[in-house]
Amino acid sequence: MFMEYPPCIKINPQGNAEYTVIWLHGLGADGNDFAPVVPGLRLPEEKHVRFVFPNAPAMPVSVNNGHVMPAWYDVYAMDLMAKIDVEGILRSVDYLQALVEAEIQAGIRPGRIFLAGFSQGGVIALATALRMPLPLAGVIALSTYLPESVPLDSSTPRQIFQAHGRMDTVVSCSVGMDACTRLRQMGHTVDWHEYDMAHTVCAEEVVAIRDWLLGRL
Repeated sequence: MFMEYPPCIKINPQGNAEYTVIWLHGLGADGNDFAPVVPGLRLPEEKHVRFVFPNAPAMPVSVNNGHVMPAWYDVYAMDLMAKIDVEGILRSVDYLQALVEAEIQAGIRPGRIFLAGFSQGGVIALATALRMPLPLAGVIALSTYLPESVPLDSSTPRQIFQAHGRMDTVVSCSVGMDACTRLRQMGHTVDWHEYDMAHTVCAEEVVAIRDWLLGRL
């Protein structure tokens, strides 16, 4: 099925970019959702980090009675693991891979590209990182999960920052922890963080993301 992906929102540094963070939003949101996080990260200007915020295509979402909204893939039920839209996930993985390739063509080395995502966006960020052999800088996976039915290739070790809210009723903390366990079993390095919050992002989490990024820039 053909999907039209709207243009990305980009926040460029002063001068030429040396690193890129591609950050995917969650279900029903858009690329503007996480743009306000950039000032809060307070990354040094001399690191020259570009942020790219893709926009998911609009599509009917089954769990919301077919209401059309931005989505990286369809969600069939509140039980996220009951039935997985593997085709939709892989379609968005292909799109994110194309965005990575575009950054490489723009002069950013693969080892200086981070993938980030919240909820649905985190699924795509993780699946993309685990399906491509390029030496990416790392993955930021927030309030998300990792469906076992999505085919992966875990042969390239990844550095992963994973965070979740203990009171998350949309994507339960337990499925996030299951993903963490699985990722570690695959041989990836996962820095796990959990917070007293629901399906959102908190200030303490942003500070932790900043510290994690600074350790890899």
